[in-house]
Amino acid sequence: MITLSLSTPTASLAPAAPGRVQLYQALTALSLALALLCLLWIPFETRRIAGVAVFLKPLKFAISFATLFGTLALLETRLTAQARQGWAYRLTGLVMAAAFLAEMAYLIWQAARGEASHFNLSTPFHAFMYRSVMGGGALALVFGIGIIGWIARRDEGARLGPGTREGIWLGFLASSILTLIIAGRLATGTGPFTGIHPAGAPVLPFFGWSGVTGDLRPAHFLSLHAMQVLPLIGLWRDRTSPLHARGFTRLAALVYAVLTLAVFAQALAGWPLIAL
Repeated sequence: MITLSLSTPTASLAPAAPGRVQLYQALTALSLALALLCLLWIPFETRRIAGVAVFLKPLKFAISFATLFGTLALLETRLTAQARQGWAYRLTGLVMAAAFLAEMAYLIWQAARGEASHFNLSTPFHAFMYRSVMGGGALALVFGIGIIGWIARRDEGARLGPGTREGIWLGFLASSILTLIIAGRLATGTGPFTGIHPAGAPVLPFFGWSGVTGDLRPAHFLSLHAMQVLPLIGLWRDRTSPLHARGFTRLAALVYAVLTLAVFAQALAGWPLIAL
């Protein structure tokens, strides 16, 4: 991320700690490698789960993780050495890495077996993996995002413009809170739909979101990516109108949260995001 501030303390210009940068960069690279492997394998895979290739879900998750860790890697280069070396920051990174590895390992293992990973309660083992391992990992990731956002907000020497800093803090916070609400509702059901989605009914390409009934995944998608959208809005305002960047970013965060909750309410009402 780029700052417009010319008064950044010299101490904050120190390069990010090699070990921590390598961790997030390595996780980003691993996520991209897994996504590429899944993408290359899909054309040769004939098995289907709910009508889609078994490796499509690992592909989507790998792309999502690459986006997450790529965002964190970019942010880390703008934090001061003191913030990066704090115990809370380092512990959060290790916990998020462990959650990522556990979740992707189970997703790929289940895909290789031709079995669903999510909403699979067919055996005590599958129920434990879905509710405890994947559920616990998801909580760790969500809380980790919020913690890192708070650390960035409190890091006064970070090389961040006012709008970008506000976008990071509010974007990371929004991702944490909104994802807890929406993913929590998802976890209580037996699938992503809030109505009846008949077999063969139309869906949005690639995403697979229902075109005929309520689907919680669009709102979940919006909640997850607040941590990218709002920092980018803040960065844009830092470049175009730095004096009003913070207030504009706060307004954008409010609008984004309302939009996400509106899409969530639409799904709960049984209406598709886009009728097909």
